[in-house]
This record gives sequence, C-alpha cells and structure tokens, in this order.
Amino acid sequence: KIRPYSKSELAQAYAPEITSQAALARRLERLNRPLTEALRQTGYYTKQRLFTSRQVALIFEYLGEP
Repeated sequence: KIRPYSKSELAQAYAPEITSQAALARRLERLNRPLTEALRQTGYYTKQRLFTSRQVALIFEYLGEP
C-alpha cells in the first residue's frame, strides 16, 4: 500500500529476516543510483525519518513492492 513509511518500517518490509536496525543500516535507497536521484528530486535528504507517499511510490517503482 502506498502511504508514508518510516525508513526502518520500509527497510524491514524489504528484508524481514534481519533486524530493523540492520535493515536501516543497509539504506535501501543507496542500492540503486537512479532511485537515489529520483528520491532527491522529491526533496529527499538522508536524515529524513519518513518516506513520503510519493517517495514510497518511487521506491516501489524501482525496487518492486516488498
């Protein structure tokens, strides 16, 4: 479902086998350079705690749904 997600919640959805802290450390947005650029165009910054609905839609577009 496209809605705002915390970084740790979304990271956990993509990697449920590891802890949320470890998943967050992987920083999903760094795995894909085009995704990183698309997120930056939405105003994303690395210290942001939540992904907006628009940013979540981009993540799903680039990585597929978890």
